[in-house]
Amino acid sequence: MNRNTAKERMTAWAVQSSEEPGFHAVISPGKSECRDTYVFRLNLPEGESYSLSAGELEMNAVLISGAASLSGNKAVTGQMNRLDSFYIAGSESVNITAREDCIFYIGGAKYEGYGKSFFRAFDIGQPIGYIHQIHGSGVSQREIMMTLSDKDEASRLICGLTWSMEGAWTSWPPHQHEADLEEVYCYFDMPLPKFGFHISYLKSGEVEDIVTHTVHSGTMVEAPVGYHPTVASPATRNVYMWIMGAHSHESRRYDLAKNDPVFAAK
Repeated sequence: MNRNTAKERMTAWAVQSSEEPGFHAVISPGKSECRDTYVFRLNLPEGESYSLSAGELEMNAVLISGAASLSGNKAVTGQMNRLDSFYIAGSESVNITAREDCIFYIGGAKYEGYGKSFFRAFDIGQPIGYIHQIHGSGVSQREIMMTLSDKDEASRLICGLTWSMEGAWTSWPPHQHEADLEEVYCYFDMPLPKFGFHISYLKSGEVEDIVTHTVHSGTMVEAPVGYHPTVASPATRNVYMWIMGAHSHESRRYDLAKNDPVFAAK
């Protein structure tokens, strides 16, 4: 693949998700380069309801803004507040009623018989552990909350939320996990004129061939292959839901990322 072709390929990885009311498929196999990962956005106006059905997929939904009520699923019921999340396994569904205008980001992957539906309330005060984590140090330190950990029972999905420090990096050193998983970064809480950069490149150390996407609230960027660090502009934190789809149930692991050795050695 020549340099221009590679850059055209990576340029197509970013999309600005729709703000129009309704359920929107943003990333899906066959229409995007990701072959195992789905990303949906649900914009639900106050007072309206939507029945979310997983069908042949498993889904992890995060309430990015607003407040909602859940019903119709014994494992996923009650009041849902900002950054709460739920997981539903294949063929299950849940009824969502918006108590305020709502935005949901929803990750999906093929359901293979592994997974039990559950609701997870957001609690940033949780002790550090398998749900609440701190990664990196210095200008690359970031905070992570797992919405669907690899310790939770599921088929292909792993999902979570990440916050960078102001004007700082996440996913540094640059990493890739292309042999086992693909990923989509779904940005939020970054209203314009706040912005960050999502960086993609295919081979170790080949930074002259990077493609840089400007990201803000609603931007979603695929990482089907290659390295993908991000950096925030001054006075901005890069905030995103990341959705990883494993290429098999066996490779549904959070410890398979490989740092670019050019930078990891520094």
